Amino acid sequence: MRRLLTLQISRTALRLGFAATAAMAAGRLVMGEPVASWLVPLVIALLLAACVAGFAADRAQASAEAAVSIGLRELAGKRLGEMPARRLQALSVGGVIISMQRHPEAVAALVVGHRAASAMMAAGPLLAAVTLFLVSWQAALLVICLTPVMILFFTLIGDAIRRRADAQERAFGRLAGQFADRIRTLPTILANHAMAGEEAKLARRLEAYADNTMGVLRIAFANAGIIDFFASLSIAILAVFLGLGHLKLAMIPGFSYLELWQSLFILMIAPEYFAPFRRFSEQYHAKAEGLAAADALDRLLGIGPVAARALPALDRLSVTLPAHGLIAIVGPSGSGKSTLLRRLAGLEPGAIPMPGFNRLAGGEIAWVSTDAYVPEGTLAEAISWNAGAVGRARLEDAAGVIGLLDDALLPAGLDARLDRGGANLSGGQRLRIAVARAQLSGRTVLADEPTAKLDRETAEAVRRVLLEMSGTRLVVVATHDRDLAAAADLTVELTDDNAIEVAA
Repeated sequence: MRRLLTLQISRTALRLGFAATAAMAAGRLVMGEPVASWLVPLVIALLLAACVAGFAADRAQASAEAAVSIGLRELAGKRLGEMPARRLQALSVGGVIISMQRHPEAVAALVVGHRAASAMMAAGPLLAAVTLFLVSWQAALLVICLTPVMILFFTLIGDAIRRRADAQERAFGRLAGQFADRIRTLPTILANHAMAGEEAKLARRLEAYADNTMGVLRIAFANAGIIDFFASLSIAILAVFLGLGHLKLAMIPGFSYLELWQSLFILMIAPEYFAPFRRFSEQYHAKAEGLAAADALDRLLGIGPVAARALPALDRLSVTLPAHGLIAIVGPSGSGKSTLLRRLAGLEPGAIPMPGFNRLAGGEIAWVSTDAYVPEGTLAEAISWNAGAVGRARLEDAAGVIGLLDDALLPAGLDARLDRGGANLSGGQRLRIAVARAQLSGRTVLADEPTAKLDRETAEAVRRVLLEMSGTRLVVVATHDRDLAAAADLTVELTDDNAIEVAA
């Protein structure tokens, strides 16, 4: 910022020097007076120096904004990486995308561009006023008197543009969230022929965002127009007073008996006085957008951890696990099924209520759920991930049993391309990939609603696979599926009132 402000102040000083020397040269030429041999080269040198300083200042501002946005994005990524799974899952996908892509640039524009414009709004007019004072203190006083009026308009417009920017940010967040959700569920939307309805919903969101954006721009343009109006008005008043003085029609102190170069000097310096105000007005919408982006970033990354529901019954539960078999955790939504499963997997703090399960920590667990990890690559790579070396025949068997090779939305079979994180998969497809991976791994299986989001035939195939695996290893499922629970060797039933029933 110090380097940026130094360059901007240097540019302003050089532009003032250029205006002063150009006015002196033009005034002497018009009046037929001799022009010093050094004056014209000095005018050209000051103009070139002002251009170079302006280029360096703009480049320094762009570099500073890029450094701030990159640093913010790295910090945000680190923050997301440190979040516990429960809190990370509570975040909106669209909100995360906006925060990682759009918000850092908006905040950088606020803390660099707008901050520099604010500083120059004090330094620039001060330099111009001092320069005017050297020729006519009355002219300097005239332009200074208009400053409070412009600041008043900044204050009045600032609150309005901030409200508009907040509304714009919320509209964009809703649009991004809905779009990300629809992309994730696109296979389901296509299968149910609901594309037209979803397209209409997105169009309404987009229209709302466009309306809010135009509202911000209208206020920003009105603000810039007000600055231009007062700048033009002050310059016109100066020109009228100076003209009356030169024509000897009115003797106004500070505007009469001036040489032509002095009058040109005043008229060329006056726009430089208002230039920082104009630049600040251009940055005003950047301030509003930056503040809204900073608030959104704070809400996303600065919120407190998502507290797990207190379930004292889980701390009292004690069930000795068999070496193999199927254990079903059942109960209504919110009773703690997923919490118990996450405790067993070590994904959530709390006492492990099943003796002997500590030996399964680390890489000895195969996790099955709709949020199971899916690497970028082919379907074969996703199934064999973390399962060791697996032959293609075994991959085909594991995928074929649960219908992955017959999926119309994965026409290339094991060679089907999967986006990073499985972004192009439905929840049911992710589940089936996790089941196939668990089948190949040979590890103890923890499955959270393994038959959810599946059609009847596929759900039945998954049940058969889980039962087959339970013959040689331990399989623990949290489920609402009555058929799956009925086939379990041991059932742990949780209730809303923290009661637990264990039945073999």
